[in-house]
Amino acid sequence: MLTAAQNGAIEVFASRYGGFEQVGSLSQSFSRNDVQTTTQPGDIVLYSGNQLVIFFGSNSWSYTRLSHIEGLSTDELTALLDKDVAVIEIKTAKITIDHKGLGLSQK
Repeated sequence: MLTAAQNGAIEVFASRYGGFEQVGSLSQSFSRNDVQTTTQPGDIVLYSGNQLVIFFGSNSWSYTRLSHIEGLSTDELTALLDKDVAVIEIKTAKITIDHKGLGLSQK
């Protein structure tokens, strides 16, 4: 995924799922190394090789860990991510999240 992001931003249209995550389909499948895990708020994972998931709650499932959002409390993550939809942009050095074009972002 890093190589793809280096070739240009990856944009993911995500939606709230299960009351604890934002999930969106990627335009291609990526290699994965799924491990049964219990996620925490701020975890960023790959599901099934073709879906990006960002957690504002917790879930136990088999995922490939990608990253973790640092510097935000669980309440701040929930305020940012507990929306019907979000646009997630992945670049080599940052991820931004925009809710319906409102310009809300986290770097």
